Amino acid sequence: MIMARKHVCFSWKRYIAVFLCFSSILDTVSPVTHYSVPEEMDEGSVVANLAADLGLDVRSLSKRKMRVDVVGNKKYLDINKDTGELFILERIDREFLCTLKTATACFLRLDATIENPVRMFNIEVEILDINDNAPHFRRGTMHLDISESSPVGERFSLNNAADPDVGTNSVKNYHLSASDNFAIEIQTGRDGTKFADLVLKKALDREQQAVHNLILTAVDGGVPTRTGTASIIVRVLDVNDNAPSFDKDQYVVDVMENSPIGSLVIKLNATDLDEGSNSDISYSYSLYTSERTQMMFNLNPENGEIRVKEMINYEDLKLYEMEVIASDKGPTSLSGQCRVTIQVTDMNDNHPEISIKSFQSPVKENVATDTVIAVVSVSDKDSGDNGQVDLHIPENMPFKLRESSDNYYELVVSEPLDREKVPEYEITFTVTDRGSPPLSDNETMTLELLDVNDNVPQFSQSFYTIRVMENNAPGSFLSSLTAFDPDLHENQYLVYFIIEKEIANTSMSMLFSINPENGNLYALKTFDYEIEKEFLFHIESRDSGSPPLSSNVTVHIIIVDQNDNAPVIVSPWRAHGSVVEEKIPRSTDKGSLVAKVIALDTDSVHNSRITYQFLQVTDASLFSLDQYNGEIRTMRMFSYKDSRHLRLVVVAKDNGQPALSATVTIKLLTVETDVKAYSDMTEMPLEYDIFSDINLYLVIGLASVSFLLLITILVTIVLKCQKPKHSKTAPPSRNSVISERNSTIADSTLVSNDAYWYSLFLAETRKGKLVVRQPVPKGSRYIVSSIPRGTGLSETSDSAASTLQVQLTVTINNFPRFTLWNFFSLFILEQVLVHVV
Repeated sequence: MIMARKHVCFSWKRYIAVFLCFSSILDTVSPVTHYSVPEEMDEGSVVANLAADLGLDVRSLSKRKMRVDVVGNKKYLDINKDTGELFILERIDREFLCTLKTATACFLRLDATIENPVRMFNIEVEILDINDNAPHFRRGTMHLDISESSPVGERFSLNNAADPDVGTNSVKNYHLSASDNFAIEIQTGRDGTKFADLVLKKALDREQQAVHNLILTAVDGGVPTRTGTASIIVRVLDVNDNAPSFDKDQYVVDVMENSPIGSLVIKLNATDLDEGSNSDISYSYSLYTSERTQMMFNLNPENGEIRVKEMINYEDLKLYEMEVIASDKGPTSLSGQCRVTIQVTDMNDNHPEISIKSFQSPVKENVATDTVIAVVSVSDKDSGDNGQVDLHIPENMPFKLRESSDNYYELVVSEPLDREKVPEYEITFTVTDRGSPPLSDNETMTLELLDVNDNVPQFSQSFYTIRVMENNAPGSFLSSLTAFDPDLHENQYLVYFIIEKEIANTSMSMLFSINPENGNLYALKTFDYEIEKEFLFHIESRDSGSPPLSSNVTVHIIIVDQNDNAPVIVSPWRAHGSVVEEKIPRSTDKGSLVAKVIALDTDSVHNSRITYQFLQVTDASLFSLDQYNGEIRTMRMFSYKDSRHLRLVVVAKDNGQPALSATVTIKLLTVETDVKAYSDMTEMPLEYDIFSDINLYLVIGLASVSFLLLITILVTIVLKCQKPKHSKTAPPSRNSVISERNSTIADSTLVSNDAYWYSLFLAETRKGKLVVRQPVPKGSRYIVSSIPRGTGLSETSDSAASTLQVQLTVTINNFPRFTLWNFFSLFILEQVLVHVV
């Protein structure tokens, strides 16, 4: 049976080409089916319909158990039994499958087998190459060593690039980066492999460029093309083609006579552009250099240093000339030369001399300016500039040099001297010649200054403030007032004393004492803050010089208060040790003012701050006490259960440490409300309700009394303006009680306050008391305060001042002056008011 070979081809654009070939052979020969497919196809890609190409029924493939076996390789292909299609089972890499580069074709052989009946088919799949690999060099960097003497056109082999792809996808060309010295030529091997040779197209010069960096690029023939690169580093090898050269052809150098042996004269420096041994240089004298010159100077063959070999004398020879050769150490030695001229310079080898002819020391610090202190002479044995000398002394000194004659100088005072700043001077005379280098000599003298009394004693402070606690012990130490005098000896011995000053016919020396030797200040008496608060006087310090000088300082003594005065109860007024008795109506409302306790303390403000509290109280629920102003008020209304006799003990305590206190006992008698009782009370609240029950006639009576009161006040003002009288002892302020302590007294007393105004109603009651009525700031009720008539206002102030020993002044001048007309008018008003009520 003869079968025809069929070829089925697929387009390259679809990346598949299938050639089906059936050959007509004998029935005993198995047919071979050929396919071609590009590498790297995706898994599942269909190669061909194998069932159709083999003439098999697709429906019987599963029943006949058709299978595909790969011969000698992995199973890259398989058949779909449902459709009969041969498809890619695993991605195929041609370069992995066919590793030999020489193989022109790469085949994958398969056996297809079916049963019922059994038949076998031979299948060959050709794997076509695609350009999936870029060219690459086995070494990314190639190193070449090329001599700079290499001729133009010389060739140097380079490593070729490899590309696993075949055919047109393999390496097709090479490119070289831009270079003035190199190019490449591309060669083709017997197997078609491309390689490149590096060709020298321009002579190399290592001294201009020692290293050339090139890039070689390999390009394949695929579409699109792929490339690979490699670096070529060309190191140019040196040849001895450069002779050593000096910086200059002629060197002229000066050297001092008597220069030390071994001192450097000059260092010659020759350079060679070559490298290695070709640039190593040695120095030597030429045959034209005299033996005398070579004996005087030594030339170092390694570094070119010329040093003094023997002592040079300017008087023997003034000029030396030599010729120096520099040779390299190349295979063929090259050399260069230069001329050196050495000029000997005369040396200033004689030092100038200085001589002190006279010197005056010590001298007084107040010596006059332009006074001659010393006479100096100078000289130098050299000649010319080397024999010219200059004399000078250190700067910033109060002296100057004045030339008196040839090489003779006088040292004179140029500025005032001050021993306290500089007690002595180290004066260095320095003489210098004008040689090169200059020589010098010096001489140092010490000038001592004698002290004069030109400084006054100085205290550390211009004003001393000393605080002294009152009640100090007589003779107690207060402070040390020490002065300082920078002078010496008797000029600095100080004496201290108090400058006499009388205060209240008392001399300061009776109050204080100062140690004349050390300035320690002592108190001679015990001070009382309430009598003496401060002292201001002067302390003088005087030295023992001739004439003596002195200074003084102000001393401010401040007496510091101690809490040595207990508070004194001034209100409510009572005889010494007596009990205050007051009457209060039982109808008094809650919050009514019952009494007010006022205490004064003659200590300082801090110690005189007074607080009030109950020490004893009959019923604590009935009365309250303001701890700051001493007001006693009712906390509730009286009940029938409350006792008629109540006893209150109030303690007034100051703010000192330890605190001092005073107490007052107030006995209260509660009475039924009646009109007469109101006038007998020392302090009680009067409610507006009392007046609300009065009939129309009472209102008319009160209006008449008010009219008479207004007329009385106007008449009083007119009389006052006509007959002004001033008390000699009265203070300038009116309607106030004045204290040096600026004590604050509550608003229910005779003191005026800026928070509200006072209306004073004065009348003389039948019981001999002076009654004062004034409104409370809230205006809810009136407060009636009384002071015993027997004392009188002026008598009260005088008594309080004598009893409390404080400067508290309450005089009748605090209020409008009482005249006979005033008392008469007020008496009439009081009688009318009593009858109306």
